[in-house]
Amino acid sequence: MTFENLKNADPEVFEAIQKEIQRERNNIVLIASENYASPAVLEVQGSVFTNKYAEGYPGKRYYGGCEYADIVENLAIERAKQLFGAEHVNVQPHSGSQANMAVFFSILKPGDTILSMSLSHGGHLSHGASVNFSGIFYKCVSYGVDRDTGYIDLNEVRRLAIENKPKIILAGASAYSRIIDFKAFSDIAKEVGAYLMADVAHIAGLIAAGLHPSAIPYADFVTTTTHKTLRGPRGGIIMCKAEYAKAIDKMIFPGTQGGPLVHVIAAKAVAFKEALSQGFKDYQARAVKNAKRLAIELINRGFRIISGGTDNHMMLVDLTNKNITGKDAEETLEKARITVNKNVVPYDERPPAITSGIRLGTPCVTTRGMGEPEMVEIADIISSLIQNNKDQKAIDELSKIVKVLCERFPIYK
Repeated sequence: MTFENLKNADPEVFEAIQKEIQRERNNIVLIASENYASPAVLEVQGSVFTNKYAEGYPGKRYYGGCEYADIVENLAIERAKQLFGAEHVNVQPHSGSQANMAVFFSILKPGDTILSMSLSHGGHLSHGASVNFSGIFYKCVSYGVDRDTGYIDLNEVRRLAIENKPKIILAGASAYSRIIDFKAFSDIAKEVGAYLMADVAHIAGLIAAGLHPSAIPYADFVTTTTHKTLRGPRGGIIMCKAEYAKAIDKMIFPGTQGGPLVHVIAAKAVAFKEALSQGFKDYQARAVKNAKRLAIELINRGFRIISGGTDNHMMLVDLTNKNITGKDAEETLEKARITVNKNVVPYDERPPAITSGIRLGTPCVTTRGMGEPEMVEIADIISSLIQNNKDQKAIDELSKIVKVLCERFPIYK
């Protein structure tokens, strides 16, 4: 993409895009919730489908001229069904949060109780956090991870479910590195007569590749974003059993959204086709191997990984023993062009704006083609940067090493 029209029409935005391209090329991005969409996905998201209003669903639109919008939406739906084995799929949610909202609004009333993973233990913002709509409209009861093991305490989940009788139980996390036992959650939900919703936004790509157990056989509703490990455009989808299809579709439109973003839906269709390929499955396997290797190498350098390792594409690093906050670590790493995000750790004594940890993920570096040898290099760089976080000369030297590593594995040539 040359952006020649944009260059003439709006030089300021053009310049910002050029700088962003350079940032993505020249930084090692270890943010677990980010990835690089393929050129094909980028092209279709910038296509003429952005011009089209298509309120409603394929074959039942409120606007004329939707015959081609119907084609791409049907492709997205059918490919998602094939990818995940879902009975029904709605591909219109603008984001993961709006997908979650539609599920909540379709089966809950204000004041109903939801049981979900605590945000401070690695849960999701839209799973009942007090500052989010989900925590404003509903009563949230939270479960967490065991202080010693770092694993979800399923006995605690069951105890809280029996004690609080939630209308819905949520399984899914944004900063949890272990396999989630959806069957165990399903058993608990059935025991107390609750719905089960699985938010697989982070692990959707792994599920599609068969590297993490699927929630589809166990959950009434499954939501996910379409970026992160799925490597598609920013957006969301809802998958559910056929009996809930009508309620979910009605709650997306006209319940919580108006016209769908047809250009994004078309990009979802392209991403789902890519995800059905063997190459995508191989990529997911490499991302998991890279994460496991990075975690091992960091542990060998004295870092504490919550739960002692990872089963997926991410890890949560507790920096308490390194005498540096998550905020300072994020800023130090960024100076050397390693992009991470500060993150609270379970039982963190520091506030979310400071934190005691950082979250690391391997989707981006794996998309670039990096493998386990590079994870060893990255662990060395991270360890040196944390150790020398006050030494600008050392940071500058390590930044040069990062630059060379990025040049070895170019992105968006």
